[in-house]
Amino acid sequence: MAITELERLKREFLEHVEIEKGNSLKTVENYDRYLARFLSFANIQTPKQITDDIVREFRLTLNRAPGMKIRGQSASTLKKNTQNYHLIALRSFLKYLMKRGVTSLSPDRIDLAKIKERSLDLITTDELTRLMKAPDSATLKGLRDKALFELFFSTGLRLSELCSLNRDLDLSKDEFSIRGKGEKVRVVFLSNDAKNAIREYLKSRKDMTEPLFTTESHNKTKDARLTPRSIERIVSQYAIKAGISKKVTPHVIRHSFATNLLSNGADIRSVQMMLGHANIATTQIYTHVTDKQLLEVHKKFHSKK
Repeated sequence: MAITELERLKREFLEHVEIEKGNSLKTVENYDRYLARFLSFANIQTPKQITDDIVREFRLTLNRAPGMKIRGQSASTLKKNTQNYHLIALRSFLKYLMKRGVTSLSPDRIDLAKIKERSLDLITTDELTRLMKAPDSATLKGLRDKALFELFFSTGLRLSELCSLNRDLDLSKDEFSIRGKGEKVRVVFLSNDAKNAIREYLKSRKDMTEPLFTTESHNKTKDARLTPRSIERIVSQYAIKAGISKKVTPHVIRHSFATNLLSNGADIRSVQMMLGHANIATTQIYTHVTDKQLLEVHKKFHSKK
């Protein structure tokens, strides 16, 4: 069965996303899924058939679609973010068609759904200090977890990036390169506390396996790399041990890294680069926290007059 003109263009677009734009295979898979859902809904064969009406009907369908199952229960509808992912994929596809000179709906006709301002899960400086001190350095597990926390807070790495690290990290330098989202490489920085904690942990390791952070067994014969889920459990357990009542995840430590930098005078562009955010708008969420701190400073200053 011959493929339609739209299906052919979609395939060429996905190849463009992967090769020319250099996006990860995961991104390509997501674009493929979102566009397939749109084309299945629209039931059209040519780009000219993509109209305002079809897009509006598609948006209504997305807005009324049942959400994903969470802990065995379905959410009432798709989250606004998820709806926007479909629209972003479609808009990118239309931009590609426009650059190719293919007549279709203008990408400017597609506006994203408005979403509530994202709120940050944060812990106080005191809670962060208690969390960092919670591991017992008298045990191999404690040394590992202390090194993990110190490295995490020093670099602001994503959880997946942290898990991917190997033990050949050059601790004679204050920085190293990491390949993050979209295969983009950035530089992150090591504090002396992080370097010392990693050295102590590696000194106590009896195995020679490749991963930097591994499971607890001393005699490892295979790659026993800690998984993101394992690190989530580790962080949660130490949060309880440190007497922190709110939910603490690895991402909370990344949030603390960003807000700590901004609070101490770092400019937002530098923080964006260190976090590996493609868009500065993603980083700007952290400025709301530091804005509140500036307000407190302003109040204290004026209360003295």
